Amino acid sequence: MPAKRKKLGVQNPLSVVAQEKEACRMLTELKTGPKVVGVKQTKRALNDGKVLRVFLAGDADPRVTEPVEALSAEQGVDVVKVPSMKELGSACGIAVGSAVAALLR
Repeated sequence: MPAKRKKLGVQNPLSVVAQEKEACRMLTELKTGPKVVGVKQTKRALNDGKVLRVFLAGDADPRVTEPVEALSAEQGVDVVKVPSMKELGSACGIAVGSAVAALLR
């Protein structure tokens, strides 16, 4: 009897590519659609029920992003993680990095 092989936690390359394409589409949506940038504006928009999706930078200080992530979960709003603040800022059309941004309805 051959030994059973353990499945490694390797994702299907096609699913990784699909996830990257979806993230790119969302960032393009952020660049062209109505948005707010920054923690204060995002929290205000969340409390007003105006947010469709929240974007959080993966390299931002968790003390900044965690309260926004918790409020998003409370409000039932999707959260998208972006690898870096620089990438998120660029997607928002600003010359500096951003820890938090939101796409408005």
